[in-house]
Amino acid sequence: MKDTSPQLPHIGQIIRAELDRQGRKQTWLAKQINCDRSNVSDILKRRSIDCEMLWRISKALQVNLFEMYYHNASTSISAEPNHP
Repeated sequence: MKDTSPQLPHIGQIIRAELDRQGRKQTWLAKQINCDRSNVSDILKRRSIDCEMLWRISKALQVNLFEMYYHNASTSISAEPNHP
């Protein structure tokens, strides 16, 4: 049976894109959220993260990543066939 559920956005890719857009490095983000650079690297590989971490990253980057995630999810859902 084929999984027909919509593909949710990859939050790590959204965060990486925002870091790139701002010209920031993983080491910068690590300092801002008080963790090791290796932890940031791990976060950027994840499809999902907990809300508290997403909030901390949003504050550091001064951008609403929740809204960006929602927008990307809405776009992928509306692109699904048979979606009103």
